[in-house]
Amino acid sequence: QVQLVESGGGLVQAGGSLRLSCAASRVIFSIIDMGWYRQAPGKQRELVASITRGGSTIYADSAKGRFTISRDNAKNTVHLQMNSLKPEDTAVYYCKAETSNRRDYWGQGTQVTVSS
Repeated sequence: QVQLVESGGGLVQAGGSLRLSCAASRVIFSIIDMGWYRQAPGKQRELVASITRGGSTIYADSAKGRFTISRDNAKNTVHLQMNSLKPEDTAVYYCKAETSNRRDYWGQGTQVTVSS
């Protein structure tokens, strides 16, 4: 059972930056895709950004130009650099990993709050 642990959330003023990190442990099958999702109060969970093992990335329109996703395959970690944060970025951010046996794993989430 893969375990994902996120870190790096917190409170920041609008225009500020945060870097989220997620570390996977107990990895038996290789991790194919890793990604960040977020869920704001009263809203559905949505994709923020994802990255394949080969480094191909996908960004939500709201994240393009402000957020950068990266990963270290050797360490089974994924990061999300978030710049120019806006109040509407406030949400719980979740790390997700898909393994080669086609199972998805989620982290417990980390709160990001952007004040105006």
